[in-house]
Amino acid sequence: MNRRDFSRNVLALGLGAVSGSSAQPAENAEYHEEPARKLPIRRFDVLVAGGGTAGVVAALAAARQGARTVLIEAKGYTGGTVVEGGTALHSFYNLWKAFPGVKKRQVVRGIPQQIVDRLARAGGTTGHAEMSKGYDYDSVCTAIDTELYKLVTLEMLHEAGVVTWVNTLLTGAIRKGSRLEGVIAESRSGREAIHAKAFVDCTAIGQLAAVVGAKFTEPNDYAVANSIGVANVSLEKYYEFLQSHDAVSEYCEGTRSGKDGQIVRLNGRAVKLPGGFAEAAKKIGLSMTTTTVHDNYFMFLKLNFKMAVSPTNRDEVAKAELELRRRQAKAVELFRKYVPGCEKAFIARTSPSLNIRRGRLIACDYDITLPDVLEGRHFNDDVFVYGFHDSAPRLQIRNGGTYGIPYRALRVAGIDNLLAAGMMITSDHEAHMSTRNTVCCMGQGQAAGTAAALCAAKGGGTREVPYQELRKALEREDVYFEA
Repeated sequence: MNRRDFSRNVLALGLGAVSGSSAQPAENAEYHEEPARKLPIRRFDVLVAGGGTAGVVAALAAARQGARTVLIEAKGYTGGTVVEGGTALHSFYNLWKAFPGVKKRQVVRGIPQQIVDRLARAGGTTGHAEMSKGYDYDSVCTAIDTELYKLVTLEMLHEAGVVTWVNTLLTGAIRKGSRLEGVIAESRSGREAIHAKAFVDCTAIGQLAAVVGAKFTEPNDYAVANSIGVANVSLEKYYEFLQSHDAVSEYCEGTRSGKDGQIVRLNGRAVKLPGGFAEAAKKIGLSMTTTTVHDNYFMFLKLNFKMAVSPTNRDEVAKAELELRRRQAKAVELFRKYVPGCEKAFIARTSPSLNIRRGRLIACDYDITLPDVLEGRHFNDDVFVYGFHDSAPRLQIRNGGTYGIPYRALRVAGIDNLLAAGMMITSDHEAHMSTRNTVCCMGQGQAAGTAAALCAAKGGGTREVPYQELRKALEREDVYFEA
């Protein structure tokens, strides 16, 4: 048995939840044999693993279709990358501003937009503010308040009747043939088995798919990051600093601290900044982009670090966590030293753990390609459309259009009743630079949650859900289609 086979067998049996060489026993390892025990069983129609960007939307979608839904989240709050690793929500719109004459249209609506609406009422978003510089990257900036996003999404889940279990770890799976029967979860309440009829993996790391034995790879083709919120700063003086060196690359005004017409997004070209700043920023992987919805606060400053191995490796992740926190401190020192208005800046928020852009890549029934994205292809089983690419302006969807996410791209290969939503799909790195983005993940969540509810209602598999029935259900919930 090779290492990967050993790792997968351990995961499928529920004996562990970490893959990678660091989890392998040494040749002379000692073992402890756990005694067999009976676990209490809880039963649901739909189980969503992971309460992050896609998971919140998937659980809301399933519950609104009438499915008794449980959401399992390892942390004590919901939101995932949206509240930990992003800068803004990319993107609800097509890239119309980069293509003169192309019609402006909001292409992601439904539950993702409802979350933004709730945030707006709570004073927790800039809304869809139009970019005035850098609009060949994104035509809008939709920045959010990280803490209000957690509150708003938890409230929406509660209102929808979703059973939300935070601080709960997914540790194993119960599989019968090609069907997933249930999962093993552990929390402060103990260890238990949760049975369901349909499942959605929204863990970002592909945890559920891995423990059930689905096929996956670990490309390790992105840097990891830990974003920080920095307080006691001035957006206006940061803008003046960038402008004085002709370094402004993105600029957007919107609602900030209840006032319209305020700076809410800035990005700069580090290479144009004073030598000491530019060199130090490069060494610590500092992104110059920041967004905010509050005065005197950078909601996100992102520090990046490229790991030599996959971020599923526990021991190497521990080293990366330390390195990223060292970089956070250096970033604040850099702003204090060079940027006027930031002399007394301090870290007001960090993520509890590093953020990934991809961990495990889960094999699905269809693999979205870069030509699919750039040529604006649509499919006969589209479940929503999307129009943003994170490598713009180098890579853009043709003519400011959209491409479709096909339902089959969300169906986990080899498992009858498991869907995947979020950054685990799409093998091509350049295509993934579109599909992994927050709003695309939210759209995937609504599609997968809706499909899971229909699957559970019929008692069959995900491949037996009639597409027209799925599409009508999505259209009723205000999902937008172009083809």
